[in-house]
Amino acid sequence: MYAVFKTGGKQYRAAAGDTLKVEKIEAEKGATIELDQVLMVGEGEAVKIGAPYLQGGKVTARVVDHGRADKVKIIKFKRRKHHMKHMGHRQYFTQIEITGIDG
Repeated sequence: MYAVFKTGGKQYRAAAGDTLKVEKIEAEKGATIELDQVLMVGEGEAVKIGAPYLQGGKVTARVVDHGRADKVKIIKFKRRKHHMKHMGHRQYFTQIEITGIDG
């Protein structure tokens, strides 16, 4: 069984036992969280699709870790103007393990 859910403005497809890196969620390490913005649940040929969210659908997950992703380097450059600007960004993430899917 798999589910497509939304968190942090992005959509993820996951099955039970999968480990995902999602946008930062304010939860303690080891805590159990419920993600209720489920868009679709499927198992083989049987697929349920929400409009926009599935009624009674939820994905339960356990917070494994918090961290920061690799640095993304941004360079702004204007030729013949003696202008170059270096910037960088490291996005925060939460690593979760999917423990159950209800549809």
